[in-house]
Formats: sequence, structure tokens, C-alpha cells
Amino acid sequence: MVPGLVALVAATLFAGAALYITLVEHPARMGLDDGPLLAQWQPSYKRALPIQAGLAVLGGAAGLLGWYSLRDWQWMAGSLLLLANWPFTMLVIMPTNTRLMAMRPQHAGAESRDLLRRWGGLHGVRSLLGAAASLLFAWGFLVAR
Repeated sequence: MVPGLVALVAATLFAGAALYITLVEHPARMGLDDGPLLAQWQPSYKRALPIQAGLAVLGGAAGLLGWYSLRDWQWMAGSLLLLANWPFTMLVIMPTNTRLMAMRPQHAGAESRDLLRRWGGLHGVRSLLGAAASLLFAWGFLVAR
């Protein structure tokens, strides 16, 4: 059951990274002044994007392969939750990301702080999607045995 193992590992890595950002990194950076806050978020976002996007696609695709071979609903549901990060990010979070990336740290202020506060809440949804997918894939493993 290699696809299931890949799905579980990718989803767990995604969830771990997302939860770390939501519970540790972002709250810590919110303690910075406006300029350093934005200056820290911008490169952090650029570095996290390909990692989290790749893990979501890899885990989602592997989960779909697990569903195809086992026909247990947990694999399909976990895949859909993990892959839901893509449209959620593109449609809901990306407008905030685009505005934040267009700002210069030396011009940061109340607007950038408010956007980053909003971004933190939106990113929390990604954490929940990843954690739920991980739990569903783990359940799928238990059912398959």
C-alpha cells in the first residue's frame, strides 16, 4: 500500500508545516513592529509556498491512488481535503498574499498588520484541512489492515 503511505506522509508533513506556521511562526512574527513583520513574512511565504503546494499535490494524488486500489472512502475524503488547499489558497488567500507581496517593508503600517492578521486566520484553515486529511489517511490505513 505504497500510495497510502505516501499520502499519509505527505499529508502529515503538510499539516505539521501548516500547524507550525499557524501556532508558532506567525504568532511570533506578529510581535514584531510593522516593517520587520512584513519583511519577515515576505521571504517566509516565498519559501513555504513550493513546499506546501508540492506536499498537497503529492499527498492528494497518492490518496486518490489509494482510493482507486482500495475503494475506502477515507482515501477519497482525505485527498479532497488536502487538494482543497489549492482552490482555497488561490481564491481566498491569494488576494491577501498579492497585496502583502506588493508592499514595501519601509511603508508597512496598520494596513499591512491588518492584512497579516487576516492572513494568519486564513492560514489556520489550511492547517485544519491538512490535519483532517492526515487523520483520514491514518484511518484509511487502519481500515485497510
